[in-house]
Amino acid sequence: MRKIKRSQITGMNFHYLHYPLNYFLDAMVKYGFEKIELWGAAPHLYVEDLSLADIGGIKKEIDRRELEIVCFTPEQCMYPINLAATEPAIRERSVVYFKKSVDAAIELEAPMVLVTAGWGYRNESRQEAWKRTQDSLEQLTAYAEKQGIVLALEPLQKIESNLITTLPELKEMLDSILSPYLKGMVDTIPLAVEGEDLASYFEQLQDDFVHIHFIDGNPSGHLAWGDGSLPLEKYMGTLADFNYDHALTLEFTSSQYLLNPNEAIEKSLRSLAPFLV
Repeated sequence: MRKIKRSQITGMNFHYLHYPLNYFLDAMVKYGFEKIELWGAAPHLYVEDLSLADIGGIKKEIDRRELEIVCFTPEQCMYPINLAATEPAIRERSVVYFKKSVDAAIELEAPMVLVTAGWGYRNESRQEAWKRTQDSLEQLTAYAEKQGIVLALEPLQKIESNLITTLPELKEMLDSILSPYLKGMVDTIPLAVEGEDLASYFEQLQDDFVHIHFIDGNPSGHLAWGDGSLPLEKYMGTLADFNYDHALTLEFTSSQYLLNPNEAIEKSLRSLAPFLV
């Protein structure tokens, strides 16, 4: 089996929330990462709190450590951001927030911004919520296209969204907004929760499949590799079969890693080592 490159394994700062951003950056250097995905939230990098000059200062710290940012991921699940919101003020704020995130990505020299569909009220017409999300994503895609930034659209779990939680729903949205600047991605947790096959994303999205959040689970959990039960060897075989050469981001969101975030990195790297070259 062809192995995945160690350089594809990408660190993320989510579970370093209780440590300064520079602590995370130093840890990435310590553990031999070349690439990072930057989670945009307080206190590390929240676009509503920082100027572009402030963000430029963060980019200098990243450059000083010779790290490459593969994706900027503004917080959008815990914060009051919802591209499908029925309330005009919330939806407009959300669109503006993502436009600011595109601007931040330019300053960070990140090629992608991660977006999710948001959610509609569960007692309203799903079709109406879908229309609002589609309209919001059309606005954002037009803005991102002018800036040369790709939007990576991520399916969520059904407890997080009632709009895009599966590959067919993701493909439906991508097919409705015909732009080379809106593409698809997957997180192994929603994929596993829905019982989907990773190979299907490659087969159905092809060149529009650009990014993966690569974590263990039971099947939920966003766990370090080795703390869950997902089929790592099968996933690695699929990645090799389709010659996947983009980032595999370690997005650990479980609170169990907040006290000692480095431990999750160390455990994952040990579990992944047999599959890397």
